[in-house]
Amino acid sequence: MSLMRQIAWLVLGVVLAALVGAVGLSTLSAQQLMRTQLELKNADNAQALALALSQQKGDAELIKLLVSAQFDTGAYEFVRWRGASGETLFERAEPPRPGQAPAWFRDLLPIEAAPGVAQLSNGWNAIGAVELKSHSSYAHDALWQSSRRLLAWLLVVGIAAAVAAWAGLRRIRRPLDAAVAQAEGVLAGSYGQVIEPRVPELQRLTRAMNAMVQRVRDLFEAQAGQLLVLREQVHHDPLTGVSTRKHFLAELDSALQRDDGPAIAGLVLVRLRDLPGLNARLGRSTADDVLLTLVTALRAYPESVAGCRVGRLNGGDFALWLPAEGVAAETAHALADALRASLPAFGPGVQVALGAIELPRERPSSVWLGEADAALARAEHLGEARGGFVVEIVADPGVGREQGEALWRSQLHEAVVQRHGRLVEFPVRDRGGRLLHLECPLQLRLDADFLPATAWLPLAVRARQTAVVDLFAVDLALRAITADGQPRCINIAPASLADAAFLPQLRELLGHAPQAARGLLLDLAEAAATEHFDRLLELGRQLRPLGVKLGLEHAGAGLAQVEKLYQAGLDYVKLDASVLLGVAGEAGRAAFVRGMVIMLRSLALKVYGEGVVDAMDAQALWDCELDGLTGPWVTASLRG
Repeated sequence: MSLMRQIAWLVLGVVLAALVGAVGLSTLSAQQLMRTQLELKNADNAQALALALSQQKGDAELIKLLVSAQFDTGAYEFVRWRGASGETLFERAEPPRPGQAPAWFRDLLPIEAAPGVAQLSNGWNAIGAVELKSHSSYAHDALWQSSRRLLAWLLVVGIAAAVAAWAGLRRIRRPLDAAVAQAEGVLAGSYGQVIEPRVPELQRLTRAMNAMVQRVRDLFEAQAGQLLVLREQVHHDPLTGVSTRKHFLAELDSALQRDDGPAIAGLVLVRLRDLPGLNARLGRSTADDVLLTLVTALRAYPESVAGCRVGRLNGGDFALWLPAEGVAAETAHALADALRASLPAFGPGVQVALGAIELPRERPSSVWLGEADAALARAEHLGEARGGFVVEIVADPGVGREQGEALWRSQLHEAVVQRHGRLVEFPVRDRGGRLLHLECPLQLRLDADFLPATAWLPLAVRARQTAVVDLFAVDLALRAITADGQPRCINIAPASLADAAFLPQLRELLGHAPQAARGLLLDLAEAAATEHFDRLLELGRQLRPLGVKLGLEHAGAGLAQVEKLYQAGLDYVKLDASVLLGVAGEAGRAAFVRGMVIMLRSLALKVYGEGVVDAMDAQALWDCELDGLTGPWVTASLRG
């Protein structure tokens, strides 16, 4: 039983005890008073009657007449005249009247008053005695009525006291509930502050809780800051601040595997030619300034276009990943123009070669790097003959689909209406091999084939059809969960959150299958926490009461920059493959992953790893205490 309920019962018991005690004491006092009053009445009436009878000089008839008259004028049980020797000479009596008081009340509180007795005389001679007794039923009736009135008044007072006590308890409970909610919030990863109440004891409790929560928040923020520092040390080149070769290649592999990018993307390689010669001619410090100037031009693209990545492949080679179609050539020429304007300030002999390619994203990363290296080699060869800045562009002929937006919109709409879609299932398993849930990317049948999201999602974003497609995927998942009871995870496009009709339609869809909704997980990209935090909060606020679990996918070091991640109300985070790739062979990456896990666990979040391809990486990730893994290695081990 809760503390407040115990206090409420205690207050109720005290009020009831006070009521019962007050009514009982008052009734007993009234009973004793009425008994005394009735005895006094009997004695006084007996004395008055004896005085009147003594004046009749022993006339028996007159005495009898006066006895009858006295009996008729009062509520007596009996009036009796006894002789000098004690015998009854005359008596008037009637049976006891029932009265209004119930029998149990009369039995519980009897009023037995002694009869009044007075001596009769004729001059100096005693002629007997008179004895009378009044009915006690009238006293019981009066006691019954007064007790009822008293009980009614005390009940009114008791109810008023109970209401006042309830209001007081509610006032006390409010800061207690706030303290409990604050403590539960800490367990759930939320670090909110509570307004201090006026009650001194509760004020001290709230102040202590606020101080504790602030300390935990400070620890979390300090840990996030340490992760940022570790991220810079592990993932970024110490001179230029861009990604190292290993991390950039991991980001490239991860970008090629995602389903939320364009069907065709670009890669630009930039080479500062003859870096050793520049170090010898200009000096190490000036050569570093040349590299920083080059990187400044490259960094302008990630700052303005979401999803761009910049990395340093070796001493003078840099790469720029462009998750967009038809911009590689333009970007390469713009970079060349920017470098032509800035690099000559360092003197003659500073030359740059650029190679740019555009390919479908389903090509493996080895093809991308091979084609880009070939374009860069040709540009460098031409640069030896021409000098200065040379750009070489290679585009895969015939890539892309030459279809209008109206046609794509029609095909997507038809695929959803005709239910030409299916969920492909990939397991997420814990260290013991138990299935945690199934990741279920949606494939749509456009034309004659089922196409993965890498083919149709960019078109759905362009045609503003992501909300309709995501609702279709959720419906398929709910039906599958209803059929076999296995939890399933669906990806939600960030563009769907911007659709005002998406969330109400999603709630309605989940309301039709409340049991299956408890087995549904929704993945959102890391950008949902960094760029659409308010929409993420609203999504969690409306869906978590339905039992739906919410998480972030493709999460990386950017999570350490989310200042209010502890308020997001998430259930899990899936770390991106670019963060996890090669963790077995690099202690710094393993330390960064372990730090991410500790930080996210402090927010009561489950942590899963994406895109695991190597058994050694998997073992290293289990050592980092991840809750589950998914990827080619997990699927292959299951088949094996």
